[in-house]
Amino acid sequence: MPLRIILIFLLFFNNLLFSQDNIHNTRKEIYSYICEADALLVDAKYYESLQLAKKGLNIAYENKQYDYVAMLYNTIAGCHEDLMDVNKALKYYKKALFYIDKTENDTVKDWVHNNIGNVYNFDLKDYQKGIFHYKKSLSYAEKRKDTAEIIFTKLNLASAYFNLNDFEIGYPYLEYVSKNLLKFRDVESDVLVNTLYGDYYNHFKNHKKADYHFKKAIEIGETYKKFKALSDAYEQYSKFLYNSGNYKNAYLNQKLFQELKDDIHNNEKIKNAQIAGVQIELDESRREINKIELEKLTQYQNLKNSRIIVFLFLGVLLGLLLFLYTLYRNNNLRRKMNEQLSDSNAQLQIAKDKAEESSILKSQFISTVSHELRTPLYGVIGITDMILDEHKELKNSTHIKSLKFSAKYLLTLVNDLLQINKIEDRKIVLEETPLSIREEIEKVRDALQFIAISNKNTAIVEIDNDIPEHLIGDKLRLSQILVNLISNALKFTKNGEIKLIAKLEKKVKNVHYVKFEISDNGCGIAIENQDKIFEKFVQIDRKEEDYQGTGLGLSIVKKLLELMGSKIELESKVGEGTKMTFIIPFVYHQEIVEKNKEKKPTDIQAMECYKILVVEDNKINQIVTRKILEKNNFACKIAEDGFVALEMLETETYDLILMDINMPRMNGFETTRLIRGKGISIPIIALTAFDKDEIEKEALESGMDDVLIKPFEPALLFEIISNHISKSKE
Repeated sequence: MPLRIILIFLLFFNNLLFSQDNIHNTRKEIYSYICEADALLVDAKYYESLQLAKKGLNIAYENKQYDYVAMLYNTIAGCHEDLMDVNKALKYYKKALFYIDKTENDTVKDWVHNNIGNVYNFDLKDYQKGIFHYKKSLSYAEKRKDTAEIIFTKLNLASAYFNLNDFEIGYPYLEYVSKNLLKFRDVESDVLVNTLYGDYYNHFKNHKKADYHFKKAIEIGETYKKFKALSDAYEQYSKFLYNSGNYKNAYLNQKLFQELKDDIHNNEKIKNAQIAGVQIELDESRREINKIELEKLTQYQNLKNSRIIVFLFLGVLLGLLLFLYTLYRNNNLRRKMNEQLSDSNAQLQIAKDKAEESSILKSQFISTVSHELRTPLYGVIGITDMILDEHKELKNSTHIKSLKFSAKYLLTLVNDLLQINKIEDRKIVLEETPLSIREEIEKVRDALQFIAISNKNTAIVEIDNDIPEHLIGDKLRLSQILVNLISNALKFTKNGEIKLIAKLEKKVKNVHYVKFEISDNGCGIAIENQDKIFEKFVQIDRKEEDYQGTGLGLSIVKKLLELMGSKIELESKVGEGTKMTFIIPFVYHQEIVEKNKEKKPTDIQAMECYKILVVEDNKINQIVTRKILEKNNFACKIAEDGFVALEMLETETYDLILMDINMPRMNGFETTRLIRGKGISIPIIALTAFDKDEIEKEALESGMDDVLIKPFEPALLFEIISNHISKSKE
């Protein structure tokens, strides 16, 4: 090891040891303040106790020693409690509780809860709250098996229940204390035990035993000068004597009680302690001001970082905005043209023809654009998967994940444009296929994990067990609805919680009405904008930050739900979050469900090594498709166009053909017709970037067996290959 590296290592190690020694010495110093302040509190030197507690508190705050912060607040509260300033005492006990809850120190939690219980029990006379805190204290004491703390806490519980006249509940606690107190020889507790026995026997009219225990309490207290407990004994005995008609002795004990109370709380002590208390209050205010300044500095740094991020994404966002603006402007131009041409009947027909032509052109344009985008996207997603296969070390790369997410995001954008276009042209027909609501929800949740992790959100799913495992409905449209709503919730929530609840609302014969509820605690939507968000291309201006999106998602959701005979309901409040609910009817058919259960997923590992002919003109797509097939042990040959495919079929046989549609010289439909004309009956699957609804009819008429849209999941490809090859061999 070079000398320089050795020196750096030694310097780092020494600094580490020095830092640890520093922390140890600091804690020693704070602890000495705590011990001295507590000792002064016991001696009723409140001013001195508060002064030392203040010094220790400042050091503990500076070094973030929160267990000691809590212990010092406990001491400060004890001073104020003895000085009869109950409100301040309770305030500081609660501060102690706040800081000790940040730690794992059950001992101090026990003390603080016990002390708060004393304030409520003895000073504020709120016995129920006192019992609550005593029981919290007792749970910590029993957890630590601290017999002394268990005894003192049960003694306090007996006192609280006696104050509520619940003597039967309180008596077992008193009995436990009486049996175990001798081990600790705590004189003050002994005084209190005898006082409580006096109260108990007085309540049940056993005056002889009551008198005995009150006198014994006073005798012990006077011997050892335990002022606080002795004061309580004088007071309770005075009440007992008064009720017994012994007014003279009642008066004498009441007088002793008052004198002792005045002696404990003389004016000079209170004055000095108040000065120290004010100083502590000033220190508290200073700490709050420093905290606010630190928060301002943090906000400034965050603002700087946000600006850098905005500049990085400005180019991408600008391009997206220009694209959306172009679509929006074209849509507005078409609407204005229709309004102008509606003035006369003669021009109405012209306007109608132009609008229909414009709609056809728009559909053709969107179809063409989607095809041209899906083709390279198939390459991007496929090559990304290839990179991950070949370079396992990039599995957790944020750049690769971002690349894949961006490609899928662009694919979603293309699908949204097609979807809204088909809905407007009334080309959507809902499918009725078996589906599992639980599986669909889990797929959506898995697909959106990237957004959830990016925004540090937690996704919670609750599915009613009364919902049947399999129902009949349109699983694709259901997934689209859930993806749009949940992705919206994830995008507009930071460090929050998104919840999806699926519940069986009602059942009418074989129709199950399932209620879906998607809620978040994100930024929320203003009341004036809640109707607008379901319109096309609308994105509400939010001040927090800029969110990506086309403004089509919620419009698609609303229209799909209308097709399903449902509607979406929105509840939202700015700064608190948003909740969206809707109900979808699903049919349950036992026979179809049972048949669906019998279907087993395709086992890729168990599939034979089929020989596949891929007819594809795009070089990148050739590489991707070949890689997918060969990775799973398929034999693969490539034909660059239809003519080459026909020549290859003359000399070789194949188990299945994957046929592209849009090819030069001869398209996939013509190629398929010629193949079928030669009497070749092997399965042919259209592998295309066109929308399935646009080409499915022509594909089947040309002799193709099925259609698969690019990009696709490899598992779906293998399932289709397996099914069609199996059918062809029957």
